[in-house]
Amino acid sequence: MAALDPRDPQAWSDLVNRWQQAQRTWLEWWCTPTQSTGAAQSSATRPVPAPEASAPDDAVRLSAQFQSDAQALWRAALAVTDGSDRLPELLEPDPADRRFRAVAWREQPYFSLLRQSYLLYARFLRELAQLAPLPAHEKQRLEFAMRQYLDAIAPSNFPATNPDVLQKAISTEGASLVQGLRNLADDTRKGRITMSDERAFAVGRDLATTPGSVVFRNDLIEIIQYDATTATVHKRPLVIVPPCINKYYILDLKPENSFVAYAVAQGHTVFMISWRNVPPELGHLGWDDYLEQGPLTAIRVAREISGSRKVNTLGFCVGGTLLACALAVLAARHESPVASATLLTTMLDFADPGEIGVYISGEMLAAREPLLMSGQRVHGSELAGAFASLRANELVWNYVVGNYLKGETPPAFDLLYWNGDSANLPGPMYVYYLRNLYLDNLLRERNALTMCAVKVDLSRIGVPTYVYASRDDHIVPWRSAYRTPSLFGGDVSFVLGSSGHIAGVINPPQPPRRSHWINDLVTDDADDWLARATMVPGSWWPHWSRWLQSHGGARRRAPRTTGNAAYPPLETAPGSYVRAGA
Repeated sequence: MAALDPRDPQAWSDLVNRWQQAQRTWLEWWCTPTQSTGAAQSSATRPVPAPEASAPDDAVRLSAQFQSDAQALWRAALAVTDGSDRLPELLEPDPADRRFRAVAWREQPYFSLLRQSYLLYARFLRELAQLAPLPAHEKQRLEFAMRQYLDAIAPSNFPATNPDVLQKAISTEGASLVQGLRNLADDTRKGRITMSDERAFAVGRDLATTPGSVVFRNDLIEIIQYDATTATVHKRPLVIVPPCINKYYILDLKPENSFVAYAVAQGHTVFMISWRNVPPELGHLGWDDYLEQGPLTAIRVAREISGSRKVNTLGFCVGGTLLACALAVLAARHESPVASATLLTTMLDFADPGEIGVYISGEMLAAREPLLMSGQRVHGSELAGAFASLRANELVWNYVVGNYLKGETPPAFDLLYWNGDSANLPGPMYVYYLRNLYLDNLLRERNALTMCAVKVDLSRIGVPTYVYASRDDHIVPWRSAYRTPSLFGGDVSFVLGSSGHIAGVINPPQPPRRSHWINDLVTDDADDWLARATMVPGSWWPHWSRWLQSHGGARRRAPRTTGNAAYPPLETAPGSYVRAGA
């Protein structure tokens, strides 16, 4: 694309026209239902509920209030005679809302009118949606769709109505808009929004750098054993099952925030599953394949390498769900190779899956099931888009404005770099997961599901278990995670951390930040547990480490090498599967 001549009015006009067409194209892509979710990435195109769909009297009252407020705002705007005048503030934005922080949104009447008109309209539609006489699940879907619609139409998302964007376009003589179009074209080709400066990181160079070796590989996983950094180690190793939707290195980011490096430094021999980014030829794999080739295989290999009769285990997110299912399979087989389990932001009772549930319905799954069961893969980028839409202002529109309207490169951020490095799932595995767990919620029922040819019952899992949840988790609501203790048959400890699904977990002790809540008495009521809990400043990692020490077994001399004669090292960590593309 040629550089803009700032002296040529036609060049500016052409650029604006190209930008408007590009933005329409991008919005159409974002709002188009994906094959994987069967739901729109954003609900911007869904119809707004009419007042008559709500309680009539309340709807009339809301409409009258909205009209009165809008008229008052316009009267104030028409009364402005001097460009230096400011409109009165009829409705203040949320202090946490970063979209309207520029001074111009308050001090310039044009932008103040835009902002306040939008906020009034948004308040009206949100309150109208709350009045809709719908079942709880349908009302949640309506309110979610309304929020998506309102987030999408915010004046901050468009170049002509965002003062920061206009100022930058003028100061750069249009270069910011030109670069923004390039960024938009790049992301359209990638099929996802760039959230981090991807030039700043490389797996094995900046991330996933904890020393170790791949000691096992099958079609679905590699197993990494990490080098010991202590003179002695616990006899029982720690087997980690990360989520299979993204790459494993969320638990091994930079050295200063690597959960793996921390666990190794506490004297644990750590074995990590690295899930393969499923290629087309593995699109037929099912849930049982993930259990047998994943955690069940990793537990066996770790025992055979370490020589320990039992291992400790840890699962994160859907990795925790897979681990719990594997433990239930072992219990049904009357096998007991596991000494303890740790579940991080894991859901086992899906009665309240949070807002991600708006994307999952029986109708959606029925429409997609034939293709999925025939081996069609679910692309990780499609799932990542659905998760991002749950926090659209922070994880979508923030980058639309920065990347595309301002032509900026987002800052380097390891968590968001990892978030964009997603992995594919095979269709049959995905169908089983959605139908039996999310939709029918059968995992919590005793002997309702058959996995690996046995009936599974979570209550037969009798190992000590550490359950961690994040208070602001938008993927696994913490109260849903709190139901896990009632499902298991052993002693379960519950700890609640601050922040969200990922940031709450990746919270190293140094520098001290965030807090967590502990309460040894796990009652039937989550809010009662929290009311009686003690808030502890800083990371939850040391609390978990002290808990795991008691299950690690006696200390012995650390192994000088990874693997053994039966499992020789195949290559150095991070291995090959983590680097595989889509």
